[in-house]
Amino acid sequence: MNKNIRIYVASADKAIGAATIKAFENAGYTGILRAEEPNLADQAAVNFFFAEEQPQWVVLAAGKSGGISYNRKYPADLIYNNLMVEANVINSAHESGVEKLLYLASSCSYPRLCKQPIKEEYLLTGPLEPTNQPYAVAKIAGIELCRAYRKQHGDNFIAAVPTNYFGPGDDFSPENSHVIGALIRRMHEAREISAPKVEIWGTGSPRREFIYSEDLGRACMFLLEKYESADLINISTGYSLSIGQLSEIIKKVVGYQGELTFDTSKPDGMPVKELDASLLTGMGWKAEIDFYDALRSTYDWFLDQEFKNKEI
Repeated sequence: MNKNIRIYVASADKAIGAATIKAFENAGYTGILRAEEPNLADQAAVNFFFAEEQPQWVVLAAGKSGGISYNRKYPADLIYNNLMVEANVINSAHESGVEKLLYLASSCSYPRLCKQPIKEEYLLTGPLEPTNQPYAVAKIAGIELCRAYRKQHGDNFIAAVPTNYFGPGDDFSPENSHVIGALIRRMHEAREISAPKVEIWGTGSPRREFIYSEDLGRACMFLLEKYESADLINISTGYSLSIGQLSEIIKKVVGYQGELTFDTSKPDGMPVKELDASLLTGMGWKAEIDFYDALRSTYDWFLDQEFKNKEI
């Protein structure tokens, strides 16, 4: 493997991007591009970036995202931004002769009531989860773009679906965060003011699978090194738990002493979302980081950011 290959990781300042760069660096890759990233929703800016930087490998894990609340409030923003970003980057990768591109979709791309665990061939076999349908449609479009450019032009563009990820660099804002980031922030703030309880959306019964960003970053590198198929491939750990169980673990990590309650008037989202990663694990990849340790590291990063913000 050429360790000097020029690698562009989109949104390198976010959780997936930072973890993927770390994986490449730890493996001895020296050609990671450090140029300022353009506005990925601007085709001209993206074209100029690719023409100037000439990346050979691309990891596309960019675009707006958020939890159920954000999806309900800003469906137009989500579908527009993700469609523009993926179309611009994938087309520029084609035009500039990129050797290989990995596009990361989302597990919400699969139908709401899929048989579990979800296999890659279940894509487009049923209705989507209504709470995030516009975002999911955009992510599906990215998968189809990769397939279309491969079919029409012979581009080596591959697509993967990661399970729910978390880790340093994640979004912990009240509006944009996903479930782990949201729970960490809310329980931390409740602990700081000794709040007697924290209310959580939904029943607590939906099951979710999670992957630590560093494991996901290593999976991205693994796929760029070894995967060549046009077929979609899942990235997951095989470890899942209910939102209620997750909440109790985060409560322990954060050290919150109050009560957890569930607002059953709020939507749960998909009842179960677990991915079948037998294709990936059959190639020899597996997650390495213990879930509790990963949560602890994520909370430590959150605390460090909070301390820096207070200093400012």
